[in-house]
Amino acid sequence: MVNECEITILCENSVAGPFGLLGEHGWAVFVETDGLRLLFDTGQGQGIINNSLILGVDLGQIDAIVLSHGHYDHTSGLPQVLQIRGEVPVFAHPDIFLDRYWSRGEVSRHIGIRFNRAYLESLGCRFQFTPGFTQIFPGIYVTGEVPRVTDFEPPDPNMKIPAGTGAHMAQDPLRDDLSMVIDTPSGLVVILGCAHAGIVNILKWCAQNLPGRPFHTVIGGTHLGFAEKEQFDKTLDALEDFDIKRLGASHCTGLKNASRLYCALGEKFFHASVGVYITV
Repeated sequence: MVNECEITILCENSVAGPFGLLGEHGWAVFVETDGLRLLFDTGQGQGIINNSLILGVDLGQIDAIVLSHGHYDHTSGLPQVLQIRGEVPVFAHPDIFLDRYWSRGEVSRHIGIRFNRAYLESLGCRFQFTPGFTQIFPGIYVTGEVPRVTDFEPPDPNMKIPAGTGAHMAQDPLRDDLSMVIDTPSGLVVILGCAHAGIVNILKWCAQNLPGRPFHTVIGGTHLGFAEKEQFDKTLDALEDFDIKRLGASHCTGLKNASRLYCALGEKFFHASVGVYITV
């Protein structure tokens, strides 16, 4: 268990302030706890350096990087961060380098990591692959691959990977979708990437691996921006079982469903925009 946790949002679609910060379709979070400095994701690469300077975050002093999954909007700031930090441990699932696409009808675009492993390693990435629930520092965990146990959190049908030869594409199982969990005296702090595994699946997995620990703060992308009404309603019902004290939705939650979350959760809800600072 850690004594205290401080969280600063560095990259997100929206900006809370102060002036000069940049919003982008991406996600990056700086976490400081008991003298340990962690960077969770690196955004799309357009705002992380500018925003870190304005917010007083020294990326040259981070102790480790955690990557939630292998999509460009969570990993494209890596080279810029590495040029400042140099050699650093990078925790991720082994599948992060899969060749990935968003595909619907005749439209298809690449959404995977923009840089190959050898290049990132030449800049200082020291990958430590964590396929399962793993403690990476005292009181700090990554979920690894999250079992899909709910019947209402399907994979995004537009997420594809090449299947064999030719142009055939298959569903991306997104096994690499992981979250970071921090055990504090107030309860668990869960930092999501995009929650491709399903936010309820993720919280169930955390509860299974850390039994008896209450949830305090859940923050990050929920991927509910792409959910049908039935999935959203069932998710909202299931969230009540976890008695979360604060939910900070961001990134792929979408404005419409973020508004619905606020209406349902009231003061428990907040927008996790660039510049938001949280202590637990």
